[in-house]
Amino acid sequence: MNMVVRRARSEDIPGVVVLERGVEEAPHWAEAEYAAMVGDAMPGVRRLLMVAERGKGASVELVGFAVGKIIGPTGNGLGELESVAVVASARRSGVGGALCEAVIDWCDEQEIEAVELEVRSKSEGAIALYRRLGFVAVGSRKGYYRDPADDAVLMSRVYSPPPKK
Repeated sequence: MNMVVRRARSEDIPGVVVLERGVEEAPHWAEAEYAAMVGDAMPGVRRLLMVAERGKGASVELVGFAVGKIIGPTGNGLGELESVAVVASARRSGVGGALCEAVIDWCDEQEIEAVELEVRSKSEGAIALYRRLGFVAVGSRKGYYRDPADDAVLMSRVYSPPPKK
C-alpha cells in the first residue's frame, strides 16, 4: 500500500471527523478539539494529530489518524497515545502501527518518561500491536468504555534513552 503518515493540517480536520464518526470504537470528540490539536499549544500540554493517507494525486484518501499528548516539560513529561482510528478497509495493513510509531517517535524526541494508553479489553489485535511496540499492561478500569461497553486495559511504555557513547 502506498501510505504516507504526516502531521495533520487544518484542512485535514473535516476528514478526520468523518473518519472518526465511522469508527465505532473512536472517542468521538468535537471538531473543535481536533482543530485545537493543529493550532496553538496549551501551556504545559502538547498535542499531536497524525494522519495516514494512501493513494496518489486526486485519489488520496485519509485512512487513519492518531492523537498524542504530552503533559509536562521536555525531558520530564508523560506521554499518552490518546486515540488511534483506522478505517476498516485499511486495518491489519500496518496503518495503525505506523501511526502509533509516529506518536511514539514524537514522544521520544521530547524525552518523556513514559507513554501510556488505554485500550478496550476486547481489542485483542490492538493489544497485540501495543505489545509489539513495547507497551506492557499495568492495570485495568472496569466498565470504562460505553457504546459498546467494555473494560479498559492500561498500558505503558517506558522511555529508553539511547546508550551513551
